[in-house]
Amino acid sequence: MLLWLGEYLQQFHSGFAVLNYLSLRAILATITALLIALWFGPYLIRKLQQNQIGQSIRDDGPQSHLSKAGTPTMGGVLILLSIAISTLLWGNLSNHYVWVVLLVTMTTGAVGFVDDYRKVVQKNSRGLPGRWKIFWQSIIALIASVYLYTSAQGSAETSLIVPFFKDVLLDLGIFYVVLSFFVIVGTSNAVNLTDGLDGLAILPTVMVGGALGACAYLVGNVNFAEYLFLPYLEGVGEVIIFCAALVGAGIGFLWFNTYPAQVFMGDVGSLALGAALGVVAVIVRQEILLFIMGGIFVAETVSVILQVASFKMTGKRIFRMAPLHHHFELKGWPEPRVIVRFWIITLFLVLIGMATLKIR
Repeated sequence: MLLWLGEYLQQFHSGFAVLNYLSLRAILATITALLIALWFGPYLIRKLQQNQIGQSIRDDGPQSHLSKAGTPTMGGVLILLSIAISTLLWGNLSNHYVWVVLLVTMTTGAVGFVDDYRKVVQKNSRGLPGRWKIFWQSIIALIASVYLYTSAQGSAETSLIVPFFKDVLLDLGIFYVVLSFFVIVGTSNAVNLTDGLDGLAILPTVMVGGALGACAYLVGNVNFAEYLFLPYLEGVGEVIIFCAALVGAGIGFLWFNTYPAQVFMGDVGSLALGAALGVVAVIVRQEILLFIMGGIFVAETVSVILQVASFKMTGKRIFRMAPLHHHFELKGWPEPRVIVRFWIITLFLVLIGMATLKIR
């Protein structure tokens, strides 16, 4: 929106041409989202407390979690609001990639909102039934995947980039839709499973989102793409504005979500942020990179799958409790130790992922 204003004002002063620079708008998008989150956060927390929209805690989990009962949840609304306003202000609204990532994020957030609303407001412990949650996630992912496939201008936009191999570019054809579908739905649920401790999910999301934003900038710039032997994807660079807004909103939310948390993001936040990471990875053609950098999300998901499969087949559990972060808590690790160590692992994986862009 402000990009259009800047283009109009250039006729009066050439200095407004600075808004044409993606790097500057990305920085401003981060700052804007951060300030919105910090400003609106206390108000939202008060409203959630007044309406008694608090988290219910499972009795079979770590005993240290019982003190968290009643902590305001649905704080993901703060994240989504900050992302939406910042992206609409600083993004190029004529770019269809911006609208794809925004709409996928917001609609998936709406699914999470319904789930949270039924749990904490209507006091329905089941929330939105799992089959309906997966159904709506699948519809959103399928629509986005089909749209991206049909709007692709060349094979580069539907090819799979393989890390470490600069000459390997696998044209997926119609399987692009299948891969995109599973990446979006899978990542959405993986982040949701990870969101079990104060700040555990949000900072890895910020780090991975920031790295994917850098990837968007690189593949959207013909010079950087050529230098790194990456396919040039026209218009994809604008996605960095969304990623920058996600980083700012995430850090702003962490201000209130850090241990001991004043607010939880709830499904409205975790499902939406996971879907956002998935669709951005699909657009920048870095699904494998997402798998590497989001290793914590992968580990949490795999731990649940293995736990359920083991118990059904053998009657025994592999972990003391799944997802994985609860296993370490029950081993005696203090919650802050689990959180910070998972953050460190994510930083390590993100650095490895970014290094693969050069080691080709």
